[in-house]
Amino acid sequence: MSNVLAIAATTRTLRNLLLARMPVLDAELSDLEVTLQPPDVARKGISKAQLNVFLYQVVANAAWRNLDIPGQVRAGETAPPPLALNLHYVLTAWGRGDNDNDALSHRVLAAAMSTLHDRGVLDGNDIRNALADNDLANQVERVRVTPLVQSVDELSRLWTAFQTNYRTSAAYEAAVVLIDSQAASRAPLPVLRRGAQDRGVIATASAAAVLEALDYPRHQAAVRLGEDIVLGGRQLATDHASVRFSSPRLDAPVDLAPLAGDAAGTLRVHLADAADDADALARWAPGIYTVALLVQSPELPPLLSNELPLALAPRIALGALAAAAGDFALELTCTPRLRTGQRVFLLFGDRLLAPQSISNPADPKQPTALSFQLTGVVAGTYTVRLRVDGADSIPVDFSGSVPVFAANQQVVVT
Repeated sequence: MSNVLAIAATTRTLRNLLLARMPVLDAELSDLEVTLQPPDVARKGISKAQLNVFLYQVVANAAWRNLDIPGQVRAGETAPPPLALNLHYVLTAWGRGDNDNDALSHRVLAAAMSTLHDRGVLDGNDIRNALADNDLANQVERVRVTPLVQSVDELSRLWTAFQTNYRTSAAYEAAVVLIDSQAASRAPLPVLRRGAQDRGVIATASAAAVLEALDYPRHQAAVRLGEDIVLGGRQLATDHASVRFSSPRLDAPVDLAPLAGDAAGTLRVHLADAADDADALARWAPGIYTVALLVQSPELPPLLSNELPLALAPRIALGALAAAAGDFALELTCTPRLRTGQRVFLLFGDRLLAPQSISNPADPKQPTALSFQLTGVVAGTYTVRLRVDGADSIPVDFSGSVPVFAANQQVVVT
């Protein structure tokens, strides 16, 4: 690799090489001057035969810019790649004196091109002697000098940028120059064991399950604790599987064991209520969930399916089913218990009301108590629903042959 002197070392090496070799090729060039100036000022104060070598463009080398340096970075290690550059030079020739004999300038240019043709790879000793403290000669890739073909249009734009009259010239590319990155490298310790008992990597040919459908009981808009949902999809199994219910309102996901569904490609999941699980009220919260199937086979990594949305509706119990017209307070309880930060509204007929108070008893097995203040209520029968994070309670009685609004979810105002 090389340090930040690499560009200057390349330019100086080219100058020294041309200055030493060109007079050998053509004795008429014994007084040759090789300069490194911009073309518009290169001829000022010089009357001898002259070759000017100007670095006019530096571009990133696409092949090396993302490669690790051989011998420095091993497998598993990470290190920033070197700064890989291609250097573009333009060579311009002049004859002697004010007349600037074209024939002599052509001999200068020919000798320069012949030198670079024969010495297309820069010698390491030449590079070391060109500039003190440079280490370009130590990089893993040799610096090669090749002609850079340019069209008439490209030459025209180039000399327009130089802001001077055009002269016959030749363009060359010196590549590649690799400058060390100063960013830190990382070399992790070697791996002593791969997997438990050093048995290597674990591969499984089975794909993760894919959930395609979620059906609520009786095609409701949500499910309640104590009811079942049916999952449909592909690669569904019950062995070593659990259905994961996730919600930002919960401290941890709820995992339930699935049962085989009635139809092929389906699973049935029962959401236990307080009658089946004494901790159900504390484990769950009404609202929106995501549902996924988790398969954890012994000694294999877990496979998690895609997720589907699920609405868990609250169950409510009204404190009173009758009230006098006008203003009154409505008390109710909600299961499962509400969590901090949940958005709660009461739907009283066609009204939408925010709660006046929400309280969770100290006993986690007790439901949440809520109080709402209603004003200007006229006589009539009002169906009551509780909306929690977008999931509404279900005020329907499905016990008969035809669904009806449940009487215990209604308030009769007289």
